[in-house]
Amino acid sequence: MKEKNNTNRMPRVAFRTLGCRVNQYETQLMREQLEPICRLVDDEADIYVINTCAVTALSERKSRQLISRVRRNGRPVKVLVTGCMAQATGKEIAKMEGVDIVFDNGLKTQIKTIVDRSLTRERGYLSAPTQKGWERETIRRQTGRVRAFLKVQDGCNSACSFCRVTQLRGSTQSKPIAIAKKEACQLVTNGYPEIILTGINLAQYGDDLPSTDLPSLLVSLLEIDGLRRLRLGSIDSHGITDELISLFAADSRACPHFHIPLQSGADRILAAMRRGYDTAFYRSRITQIKEMLDDATFGTDLIVGFPGETEEEFTRTCTLIEEIGFVNLHIFRYSSRPGTAAALFPSQVSETEKSSRSKILNDLACKERARIKRSFLGKKEEILVEGRSHDGRWRGYTRGYIDTHLIDEPAGIKEGELVTTWLTRMHTKTDRSDQQQEFLLGVSEHKRNE
Repeated sequence: MKEKNNTNRMPRVAFRTLGCRVNQYETQLMREQLEPICRLVDDEADIYVINTCAVTALSERKSRQLISRVRRNGRPVKVLVTGCMAQATGKEIAKMEGVDIVFDNGLKTQIKTIVDRSLTRERGYLSAPTQKGWERETIRRQTGRVRAFLKVQDGCNSACSFCRVTQLRGSTQSKPIAIAKKEACQLVTNGYPEIILTGINLAQYGDDLPSTDLPSLLVSLLEIDGLRRLRLGSIDSHGITDELISLFAADSRACPHFHIPLQSGADRILAAMRRGYDTAFYRSRITQIKEMLDDATFGTDLIVGFPGETEEEFTRTCTLIEEIGFVNLHIFRYSSRPGTAAALFPSQVSETEKSSRSKILNDLACKERARIKRSFLGKKEEILVEGRSHDGRWRGYTRGYIDTHLIDEPAGIKEGELVTTWLTRMHTKTDRSDQQQEFLLGVSEHKRNE
């Protein structure tokens, strides 16, 4: 029903999200809570909710730029800021020109109340304890995606010397299996064939609950009728147990792609980072996966220019990357974060050297990514269709997270379908940032059999 005047109409709310999958999940959580009382839009909003990130200095700078940008459209708008940067420097952000309310991560489930308070012209910083009320932290869908994130864990009990997560997210908290399964069932019922488990430190899932761990969660979720794929988000190496790998070997719905942060290939640097493992342990986990899963693929995170990192130690990282072979490699230049131990370490690496090492790793990543993808040519893989590519082809990802575009146009195909595909050749293009991107071209099994 059309409103007669602007004073009674539903406020228009737009979200802007930076950072990890947990943040993306939490934005979806807030969207669903606002749906009954607001009109959700992409632009031209009355209220902007900015879900920030503070994992690196760059992400924090982007968050601040985003806050400033939404004020530049010439219209009077409310600006609400949350996320990890809000958690870290909320009182400071609340003083920024044009910011109305800043609220902690723990208040995201209270977004309806916060929006109401902003409409009464309330301003300031709202804080909250980090203890979870998991019953309220569930979603029904993932806007704009055919795969759904399922947040099952928050916080971290580790104390990496470069990281602020423990400060910003608190200690580890795990979503009980019964609540996670009910949420997953709802996502499957709503048409999501693939669920991606995510958390701040997924390897610590269950550490705070009796008789609960990640394998027991997977066993429960794989009991769900209609679930076609289950995928892990980023998981530290100590979470890769033999029991977990066996579950992937026993059920083809468990997608064999493992994103396992490495951070450095030098043991001295790993010790300084307080990562809790060495390269021998990391290799052992990769080796065990490869022995039990022929089609496994790997991703990782790396930090270049950590304080004291020598050229020799950087070379060891490059050697280990080539040895293992990663289809996805996220490279971060070390940035000093307030309140972390590494911020006080001597022998800080220059920005010029960080940039040089980052380029070397990017070039190596492109070479390794292409090598791994070429190894799948001639194989039959199942892809989950996610939409059209820029050139109009249907595209999606294999179980091993290989980006694949269909050459043919199978009759009746639509987003969210699983299509058996023969991978025939590799195509390379350069993206807008001059980075080389490779994807495989495939022919659907239906077309091949014609």
